[in-house]
Amino acid sequence: MHTCDVIIIGAGAAGLMCALTAAYRGRRVQLLDHANKPGKKILMSGGGRCNFTNLYTEPANFLSQNPHFCKSALARYTQWDFIELVAKHAVPYHEKKLGQLFCDNKSSDILEMLLSECDRAGAALRMDTRIEQIEKTESGYLLETSAGQFACQSLVIATGGLSIPTLGATGFGYQVARQFGHTLLPTRAGLVPFTITEPHLKALCTELSGTSLDCTVSCNDTTFRENLLFTHRGLSGPVILQISSFWEAGDCIEINLMPDHDALAWLQQQQAERPNSELKTLLGEVFTRKMANLVAEQWFVSKPMKQYTPAELAQIAERLSAWQVVPAGTEGYRTAEVTLGGVDTREVSSKTMESLKSPGLYFIGEVLDVSGHLGGFNFQWAWASANAAAQFV
Repeated sequence: MHTCDVIIIGAGAAGLMCALTAAYRGRRVQLLDHANKPGKKILMSGGGRCNFTNLYTEPANFLSQNPHFCKSALARYTQWDFIELVAKHAVPYHEKKLGQLFCDNKSSDILEMLLSECDRAGAALRMDTRIEQIEKTESGYLLETSAGQFACQSLVIATGGLSIPTLGATGFGYQVARQFGHTLLPTRAGLVPFTITEPHLKALCTELSGTSLDCTVSCNDTTFRENLLFTHRGLSGPVILQISSFWEAGDCIEINLMPDHDALAWLQQQQAERPNSELKTLLGEVFTRKMANLVAEQWFVSKPMKQYTPAELAQIAERLSAWQVVPAGTEGYRTAEVTLGGVDTREVSSKTMESLKSPGLYFIGEVLDVSGHLGGFNFQWAWASANAAAQFV
């Protein structure tokens, strides 16, 4: 029988952060994970450079059915607190854009920093350990595992969501929540590419595969501006990942391919100033030549500008500034960066992350119904929720 004060299940971003913080408080901490190595999602994040936080983190960057829940933890452990830890370890980093902070070198700098802090604080880490059973006892919790029995006063669930199962993601945290009487809100893939099956549109996406452009995308009263990427399977890129969290099956998304122009005014100006130029030639100054040719030929009849009627120009402008697309679906958890939904936060203390159903049980990170926008916000939620729980376990 292994006894300790705190057991944390899940050695990802939230679990490691909670372990080191609780251990520095003098708590005897045991971190358990079924995977063979810790922090796999940290390593692959940000294209291998780990977008570890965002300078502009605020509650408005998070989705939850209980939108006020995240405020307390985010206020008590801010992006500046984590940046201070990064600076203490002399990890070089830079702002890419929109407040997104990335490692200069590689994601392993962040993982090594967390592991080194766990080691220094005295938090024990045990990998390749399967949790077979959990039961509540008078003094806390008893765990039956592949490595024997573990007893603790406080049990922290930091197992993440369902996204990227190849890295070991499972629904284990949701099972534990259910076991102890918690409500689970429906889960679905977030920050994920769209798939397209409509033949003409799929052909366009395939032809333009690899082409990227700056645009705005809107859905359900929400708009983002970032790069869109055409793929063989549909639409991707940061702007699509962002809007995917607000999209429901069957919804239409609206894409403005010319966000820096009033499309109609631009077309009218081109007609007045360059009446003999063909539409595809002029679009080639806004898009890549290949995209300009495809759009001009497939969507419109490309001809000299002087030959378009005012009604035709209005139609072209409408298509360029409000292109309506109904995705067939998403790529699903296979490539999703987050899982939307999860443990209902109305049954968890926003101050301590402790279950309101089962004393001594805590939930942190992605397993909760809190999901950030793309750009470092989900990591900041991991750090903040972990820190909140670590003060009380």
